[in-house]
Amino acid sequence: MSMPTVRLTMAQALVRYLCNQFTEIGGERVPLFAGVFAIFGHGNVTCLSEALESAQDQLPTWRGQNEQSMALAAIAYAKAKKRRQIMVAASSIGPGATNMVTAAAVAHSNRLPVLLLSGDTFANRVPDPVLQQVEHFGNPTTTVNDAFKAVSRYWDRITRPEQIISSLPQAVATMLDPADCGPAFLALCQDTQELAYDYPEIFFQPTVWSVPRPRPDRTRLAEAAELLRTAKKPLIVSGGGVRYSLAEETVAAFAEERGIPVVETIAGKGALTHDHPVHAGPIGIIGSTSANTLAAEADLVLAIGTRLQDFTTGSWTAFSPRAGFISINTARWDATKHRALAVVGDALETVNELNDALGAWKAPVSWMENARALFAEWNALLDRHQAPTNAPVPTYAQVVAAVNAHAGPDDTLIAAAGGLPGEVTKGWRVKSPNTFDCEFGYSCMGYEIPAGWGHAMAKDGDGTPIVMIGDGSYLMMNSDIYSSVLTGHKMIVVVCDNGGFAVINRLQNFKGVPGFNNLIKDCRVREPFAVDFAKHAESMGALTRHCASLADLDAAMKWAQTTDRTTVITILTDAYHWVPGDADWDVGVPEVSTRQTVQEARAQQVEIRGKQRVGV
Repeated sequence: MSMPTVRLTMAQALVRYLCNQFTEIGGERVPLFAGVFAIFGHGNVTCLSEALESAQDQLPTWRGQNEQSMALAAIAYAKAKKRRQIMVAASSIGPGATNMVTAAAVAHSNRLPVLLLSGDTFANRVPDPVLQQVEHFGNPTTTVNDAFKAVSRYWDRITRPEQIISSLPQAVATMLDPADCGPAFLALCQDTQELAYDYPEIFFQPTVWSVPRPRPDRTRLAEAAELLRTAKKPLIVSGGGVRYSLAEETVAAFAEERGIPVVETIAGKGALTHDHPVHAGPIGIIGSTSANTLAAEADLVLAIGTRLQDFTTGSWTAFSPRAGFISINTARWDATKHRALAVVGDALETVNELNDALGAWKAPVSWMENARALFAEWNALLDRHQAPTNAPVPTYAQVVAAVNAHAGPDDTLIAAAGGLPGEVTKGWRVKSPNTFDCEFGYSCMGYEIPAGWGHAMAKDGDGTPIVMIGDGSYLMMNSDIYSSVLTGHKMIVVVCDNGGFAVINRLQNFKGVPGFNNLIKDCRVREPFAVDFAKHAESMGALTRHCASLADLDAAMKWAQTTDRTTVITILTDAYHWVPGDADWDVGVPEVSTRQTVQEARAQQVEIRGKQRVGV
């Protein structure tokens, strides 16, 4: 007996397959693919759009304004859903596709799922070269979509309609695998999209997916427990993997029972509330003095769900060379870094099993008391930096505090690049778990506003995304203010205007180079002038206010919480004052220079490199 089939074009079959994939969240079955962001053009408007139009009640399609920004919105959606639901971003061939390469890199570096569908050239090559095709003389199989190979976890080019039968399940499995999670990319040759094929009906059978929870190796777990029993000053570094494993409460309970302070990475911030009794602050270059002091004193570091990026480790200067490392991670690559005892497994399951293996062991009480005293000092330092003054222009710290004060418990703070990641990582006091998104895996300027759109979709009225963005990032990518007004997804955007790229100017100055090409006043311009960001946002349909003081900002934030659409608040901010954090960073400084300031900076950099854990 032959298997029942249904005749569909490849594009129609792809869409039908996506519509029949499900997952469970909180015991409720929901679509795995919540929707599609799409800009139609040459290579996807005639076939893929036809298929999506027919399925729009099951798989809603949202039109973005820029392919990069709509893919960033999709990534933020997945982050808000803790990788349990996925969005699709679809583009035409050529520039539409390459616009998404940056977004793919954001997803890849942050270990976040997104399905990217791009049009491609003709598989049969008969009409070559087609509009927007970049020809490679020595390899006619190469197209611009090959650029995605460097920034995708799964990559395929569909040249025959039956290929999606094997490719789509692999793409989904990759995006849901906690170790391999990242972007999946499919290049859809435009003549292949149109071809009809007799697909087996079983291919479209509704499928419920779940995120696997790999258990740790028993031997490695026993070794980890034995190491912990010898520790006098253990420290937990909680990363984004804690959130994606849904292990926030488990890790917090483990830390509290065992008396281990918890410090957070940038991706991990928000697993604990600011005032949780085991929380000791963010760690690293844009971290807290409390966490960095503990890191320097710790004799054993339990890294959970973190890839140990340089901003976490202070370029590997933050920890004592004598400290041991245990790394719990689903990804073997991340777990084995820096000679850590690699315990490969799901954070929630592994911490539970480690807890069982530890028996009655607890860290010395004095260690947690020390952590709480250091964190109290850190909070006092924050209070001093965030307190209003009579200065004519407020600092980032003061603006962050004012916005934080008016954020509801379910509102999500979003930031990504420039000076704000440091100021919000240090100064934003998280009120509820999973309400903080600082994209610093790729630190993508322009992530912020598209991410606000994605978070608003994911939250669906359960709190409001609050985007904090500098003038530099705003000018790079702001069109999703318009998108959010069009679609009715409200966010609050706070634009901090400090006259250019202020934090990179700070680094430039700190390493001995005078201000150059960062702040507008130091650029080759005819005449510096201020952009009226409020008027610009108003032209895209947003409600707006410009604030001349912190008192104005206070009133504006109260008002913004009452509005019915995206609301943009602008305020001038100081370009030179920052909250300290006390961690080192390894960057390139010229080995030879005629400038004394650069020579001094070079000497400091050599000193920093002398502190690094190399081969430890």
